[in-house]
Amino acid sequence: MTTTTTAPRPVRRAVRLLLAAAVLLSAALGTLLAGAAPAAAHAALLASDPADGAVVATAPAEVTLTFSEKIAVGDDSIRVLEPSGKRADTDEIRELGTDGGVVYGVTLHPGLPDGTYTVAWQGVSADSHPVAGAFTFSIGAPSQTTVALPAQEAGGGLVGTLYDLARYAAYAGFTVLAGGGAFVLLCWRRGAAERPVQRLVVRGWITATAATLVMLLLRAPYTGGGGLADVFDLAALGDVLDTKTGAALVSRLLLLGAAALFVAVLFGAYARASAEGADGAQGPAAQDGPGTDARRDLTFGLAMGGGVLAAGIAGTWALSEHASTGIQPGVAMPVDVLHLLAVAAWLGGLAALLTALYRTPSIEREAVRRFSTVAFASVAVLAATGLYQSWRQVGSWSALTGTRYGQLLLVKVALVAVLVAVAWFSRRWTQRLTDPRPDTGAKGTAGKGAGKGSPGKTSGKGGRSGGAAAGDGTPPAEARRAAQLERQRAAVAAAARKRVRDADAERSGLRRSVLVEAGVAAVLLAVTTALTSTEPGRTQEAAAASGVQAAPAAPAGPTEVELPFDTGGEGGEGTVRLTLDPARAGSNEMHVWAVTPDGKPLDAPELKVSFTLKAKEIGPLPITPDRLSAGHWSAGSVQIPMPGDWQIKVTVRTSDIDQTTVDETIEIG
Repeated sequence: MTTTTTAPRPVRRAVRLLLAAAVLLSAALGTLLAGAAPAAAHAALLASDPADGAVVATAPAEVTLTFSEKIAVGDDSIRVLEPSGKRADTDEIRELGTDGGVVYGVTLHPGLPDGTYTVAWQGVSADSHPVAGAFTFSIGAPSQTTVALPAQEAGGGLVGTLYDLARYAAYAGFTVLAGGGAFVLLCWRRGAAERPVQRLVVRGWITATAATLVMLLLRAPYTGGGGLADVFDLAALGDVLDTKTGAALVSRLLLLGAAALFVAVLFGAYARASAEGADGAQGPAAQDGPGTDARRDLTFGLAMGGGVLAAGIAGTWALSEHASTGIQPGVAMPVDVLHLLAVAAWLGGLAALLTALYRTPSIEREAVRRFSTVAFASVAVLAATGLYQSWRQVGSWSALTGTRYGQLLLVKVALVAVLVAVAWFSRRWTQRLTDPRPDTGAKGTAGKGAGKGSPGKTSGKGGRSGGAAAGDGTPPAEARRAAQLERQRAAVAAAARKRVRDADAERSGLRRSVLVEAGVAAVLLAVTTALTSTEPGRTQEAAAASGVQAAPAAPAGPTEVELPFDTGGEGGEGTVRLTLDPARAGSNEMHVWAVTPDGKPLDAPELKVSFTLKAKEIGPLPITPDRLSAGHWSAGSVQIPMPGDWQIKVTVRTSDIDQTTVDETIEIG
């Protein structure tokens, strides 16, 4: 038997092609990364002119909005609506420079009537997330308005849910792809020939590719508040491709295409070379045999090419999300790439180890120990990069505990601590392992049928097992019988190896602890995905300090209040019950009931209601409800110009001289 000293020429060509593709694509991606401009993550509305809730004497010539960073705007990104709902602006958005932020303005039509105007805005911040909001101002005096603001937040609804699921799938697929490949190359080279490990890594590639394609198609309706039907809008897709996020997604697809070649070489030529190295010699000769240099070169080529590809794919997230914006983006983007690679090496390798423990006959102790070392190094990198990211995105102790981003970050830290604790138990089980002997087993059962009829061993023409094959002169009936016996022997041998494997207490303990690790890792990845779509604590506190509400509050739903009163005269005691539906900005239906202490209707001669928003100095807005019956009044169109904590005052007159006013504050969404 002659052993080839160098890798086959097609294999060398494939490796060179893989390296070249990885370097070229990553260089192009690096150019995009270098062009990313600094900005503050998650754009926030810092100020407006007129201000939110302001009452101006005459109509302004334009409306300006000041944001914390530049946002991507379209034709309808800023709309000014009259009380009737008609557009009051000229539909031409202009960037007016910087004045403590980035200022955008729209020109208003001349001769606008008095009343309450609504300004609705939406855009895409530099970290790829859609942002939106609304506020009101009044010309002359506040008035009723028919404008109903949308309840759905930017990036919400079914499209938002599907986009978030695709985002999670993309992270998970990349983690399994990169981490699984690293596990084979760094920890368990024999695993390249194991079908369960191959299927895991290939499924990771399929998941990452499909999820990235779905994100690209959903991007337009996700940022524009559209529906699922908008994924077929080619013009909108073309606009997405011109954005930074669109370029990042396309770059990711190209890099994943190159990764397909990496996977093919890893589980093709490399798997065969590893199998030849394992079968061609025993002991030291297996490490220093004639084909060792070729296998070493192939391993080095795959490690370099795979590392460049993994870093390039991780860079597509660094390019388009939080790392590319805010303070120190030049440092934050490489740190984010290191963070993602460490996550992939740890969690993806964990998935590969779990697959090896449950789906393959055996795995050597040394392979598990190597992964333990890789996992320890990954945790160290995660700790260093995570500490920097936390300081950068949170910035203060108050933001750590008082913002959703900070709270999610605390949950992530707790999950990492749990994962490290479980990994400690896994390491204890690893230290108690002994390497399996695949050809022997308890009472010799594992060795039966593990010879040339074992799965993965082939002999004879065409790779057929057993020696009886069609075309060698054996009658067809005997050939079928021989093939059936061969399959039975293989099944018996596999069952015997599984019994021996499952009877190993140390390996059973390791499998259980690694399974727990994998479960915690899946939750950790979900929290990490949520962090990428959550407004950082720094930006959230800055927006709160500016006093401008960044997005419309969600509808509060029907609200009911009860107000006891006493006008001081005879029969002047009772209770007013007021309901407001749906208790949100815009048109509301109001009902008021007045009853005596014993629950009977109190038919007061007069009842009036007013609304005041003290925080914005709006009001009082007087409402005179219509009397429907004894003790029951109603107003069918109560206009609340904006959300906030509104004070309701109810004035009840029970005689010519007996009157009182009671009040209550309610939240209107």
